[in-house]
Amino acid sequence: MYKLIATWSAPPAAQLDEFERHYESVHAPAAAKVPHLRRIVLTRTADGLEGGRPGFHRVAEMLFDSPEALAESSRSDEWAAMRADAGEMVERFGVDLTVALGWETELPLGS
Repeated sequence: MYKLIATWSAPPAAQLDEFERHYESVHAPAAAKVPHLRRIVLTRTADGLEGGRPGFHRVAEMLFDSPEALAESSRSDEWAAMRADAGEMVERFGVDLTVALGWETELPLGS
């Protein structure tokens, strides 16, 4: 599967609840409507490794069959709505959004 990974920095503490409400009720449902999306996994981090601070607050993994499927999705109205909302969230909450793309690889466990 071809994957888009989006990481969000933490909003200011005073806006955390508002950010989460918006993310869960507006942004995530908009992302789930993107055509050709095979799977979406959303994570809210709570802890960093060995007691450290997490490097990001939210992670979204959007899986597509191929780069071409993602490209086709990116031309849709649903994609445009999701992107517009992401831009509004960056402005409104002062968060950073970082996006990367790549192929998912699964390794066998216990070898």
